[in-house]
Amino acid sequence: MTHHDETASAVRPLTLSWVNRHLKTDERILTTETLHGGITAEIRKLTIGARDGGTRALVLRTFVNAEHAEDSLHREADALTLLTETAVPAPALIAADPTAAHCEHPSLLMTHLAGRTILDDEGAEARVPLLARQLAAIHALRPTERPRTYTAWTTADTVVTPKGADATTWAAAIDVIRKPPPPYEGRFLHRDFHPGNVLFAARSPSPAPPRITGVVDWATTSWGPTDLDVAHCSTNLALLHGPEWGLRFAEAYEEAGGTLAATAHARRYWQVRDALAFSEEVASVSQPWRKAGRTELTTRAVEERLDAYVTTLMTTPT
Repeated sequence: MTHHDETASAVRPLTLSWVNRHLKTDERILTTETLHGGITAEIRKLTIGARDGGTRALVLRTFVNAEHAEDSLHREADALTLLTETAVPAPALIAADPTAAHCEHPSLLMTHLAGRTILDDEGAEARVPLLARQLAAIHALRPTERPRTYTAWTTADTVVTPKGADATTWAAAIDVIRKPPPPYEGRFLHRDFHPGNVLFAARSPSPAPPRITGVVDWATTSWGPTDLDVAHCSTNLALLHGPEWGLRFAEAYEEAGGTLAATAHARRYWQVRDALAFSEEVASVSQPWRKAGRTELTTRAVEERLDAYVTTLMTTPT
């Protein structure tokens, strides 16, 4: 979803000046659109016009009051630089100001990719294999310089058990992540790969199979187990479409050539760890989904789906 601003005045003055310095001499910003869906950053699409009448689009990400903004923008800039030499469809980096030396807030400017996010239940059957194939391709990358090791997003002491959830089941799930993480072979991770960060080609008048046009938000790229990325997308799918979709994504990932942990116990560790991390941020996760049209996904509805998914993980034989 987008909100149209009539002019570039929606961009703060220092940031606007910084953006203009990275345009061609005959270009100017014509309009801006606020792109909804970001949790930690303001995201705007900038339509750039040239004297000859031609236009192009850029995307401006601005981190306002966000922790670790400098680190996130350095990671994203490094990732976008790496991805320019790969087949992974990602934006191209134009400029970055991680320390807000030139802008009001830490910012990053990049090219705009065609396509849209799709969060609807309809068509999930066709999209999930594409998501799995794309994630396997990301994990196949071998960067010359590794990003920093992943950071866990929850601890056993900070998990929030949803109201009405079975206390015994959740206590058992929390005990799973009290143990040290299983050994793993590190891979390049997106770390926040989910349907909200994947763009699909816009619908055509005639029925056509879905096609991924881009993967965005590379601000948390990390080095770690493939299971962690798979678990994160699985949890998102479980909350968007139902618990069974979380399990189906892991299967689709392997069918796409991806490799997961060798044992079921190790796989469950990563699945449970990611699912429990969502317990602390259900409200912030569900809000952009509702703005994107999934109005039925209230905070309470998502809590109930999370409870169902954690229960499924804990009761599935290993």
